[in-house]
Amino acid sequence: MAAPADLIRKIRRIEITTRRAVLDTLAGGYHSVFKGRGMAFSEVRPYQPGDEIRSIDWNVTARMGDPFVKVFAEERELTALIAVDRSASQDVGLAPKVKAEVAAEIAALLVFSALENGDRAGILLFTDRVERYVPPRRGRKHGLRLITEALAFQPSGHGTDLGLILGDLTRLLRRRAVVFLVSDFLAEGYETALAVCARRHDVVPVVVTDPVEEALPPAGLSGLWPVTDAETGRTVWIDASDDRARAAWTRAAQEQRDRRDKLFRKLSLDAVRVRPGDDYVAPLAALFRARSRRRAA
Repeated sequence: MAAPADLIRKIRRIEITTRRAVLDTLAGGYHSVFKGRGMAFSEVRPYQPGDEIRSIDWNVTARMGDPFVKVFAEERELTALIAVDRSASQDVGLAPKVKAEVAAEIAALLVFSALENGDRAGILLFTDRVERYVPPRRGRKHGLRLITEALAFQPSGHGTDLGLILGDLTRLLRRRAVVFLVSDFLAEGYETALAVCARRHDVVPVVVTDPVEEALPPAGLSGLWPVTDAETGRTVWIDASDDRARAAWTRAAQEQRDRRDKLFRKLSLDAVRVRPGDDYVAPLAALFRARSRRRAA
């Protein structure tokens, strides 16, 4: 079945805007920060004064009668996997744009950054299960498929199980990869799985939040407000005009952020934080610059 016209327009718009952002801002930073698997053998050439004695290829030297050295080059090829949370909490909030759409646009930026660098990119969409996995490959056509999946896919699950997903992800990726984990991280019990995944892969959390998850809207609300958990369907009523209730909401949200950020620091993970309406390019570029500075230090 052909994609609806509005979806095609949206994909085309995202391709144009994200490619421009990648070429103008992100590609160089991505290239300087994310390294390949190491050094790979390139060729042998005649020995030149100043070459390391340890680099001499003694087999070729014996065969040719003159000293030859092995030449190695940085192996640039990377695998980038963008894992995107598509649980029901991604489709709710008070911002004009829901988190699911923000996550899809961020995924587009990351996909095109990887492909522009000559790397392979793949996508994993998840809820409380792996909903869709497109293995990493190269090429513009493949990139457009990834963006289409991120925008158009309708998940069957509602909840979030980050621990399960991180375990599946670790098994799916047999070689070390850069994993961009795009989620609101409104989940529990994923700490051990994240630590295991971070030991095998370069994990970059991308935290997408709606303002209402941090604090109730400003004054003007009155009476009881029904607040429904999109993942479980459970509803609680909050008195929006009660200062104590508002303070408790803000305090609970802060405590959850503190636990999450403490975990990221413990695992030495560089996290990116965005909200609907933010400039997504700026925090990603800042991440690349910060990592590049640390590598050069």
